[in-house]
Amino acid sequence: AGPYRTRSHFEAQDLLQTGVEQIGMNSGWLNRLIAELPADGDPGGIGLAAGIGTPLILRGAAPVGAYAPVGFAQPDQGLYAAIGRLNADDPVFGPAIARGLGSRQFDRATFTARAAPAMEDEQMMSPAGPAHPAGRPAGHLAGRPADRYGFPELAARVGTLLAAAQGPRIAAFQLEGWDTHVNQMQQLPGPLGGLDRGVAALKAALGPAWAKTAVLVITEFGRTARVNGTRGTDHGTATVAFLAGGAVQGGQVKATWPGLKDRQLFQNRDLAPTADLRALAKGVLAAQFGLGPAALGRIFPESAAIAPMGGLLRA
Repeated sequence: AGPYRTRSHFEAQDLLQTGVEQIGMNSGWLNRLIAELPADGDPGGIGLAAGIGTPLILRGAAPVGAYAPVGFAQPDQGLYAAIGRLNADDPVFGPAIARGLGSRQFDRATFTARAAPAMEDEQMMSPAGPAHPAGRPAGHLAGRPADRYGFPELAARVGTLLAAAQGPRIAAFQLEGWDTHVNQMQQLPGPLGGLDRGVAALKAALGPAWAKTAVLVITEFGRTARVNGTRGTDHGTATVAFLAGGAVQGGQVKATWPGLKDRQLFQNRDLAPTADLRALAKGVLAAQFGLGPAALGRIFPESAAIAPMGGLLRA
């Protein structure tokens, strides 16, 4: 988990992307990473925002590019769910909208006003990875296409850009659709499948560059250990992060398991955090880009006590 403990999407997402412990930083840790790396003479920089808008993790003084395919912008699932809830009691529009949303893999309870709790925002998940065919490592952080089903196509296109000899070295996406307050077992297969297909599409598009790539998948917080009254889970604390890519030393789980008994849960509701996400990110950046303590300290300010996690990437 990150250092945040109050369970607000907005605040947790900001701190996940800025890499600090207090709200107020206006630059992201990937942008600060880019500032530490050679620019290769490209005025557009070596970073790329994939999808609509530039996520906070890539904002800052270092120049970055942006790429979104024509027609990529689509309403996110939160808008569809809100429309469904607004019309849930209408005898004509309610059933029609329910059928339409059902065809988009929404469960009925997702857009029924009485069943769905208020959600301040969609939960975000991000993947990150580095590779470059010219012998340089590149970085890729995944995060947010505007349409949750568009990640595989976007990843394939961005992978082609990353694989180019003079292409970007670091890309960032954001993926939404993880805020499973209602019917979690029905909601999760879609986003999980899209994430899996997207990473596979990225691998295929990168070709030989995949061998030097690391993809880091992170989210702002976990979910409660107990199921709620609407067969979902609520905002939690600790969760899982994933590493993929040819540069990754795979086949291992890096964890100190805290247990799920009542007395072992954080505040008697969440999986307890045992590692800081910044340790994971530092470990990837140190191994992938050859960065030392001083550079890592500039990327993650006030984190000297957090050592990089070792053994993540191949020697």
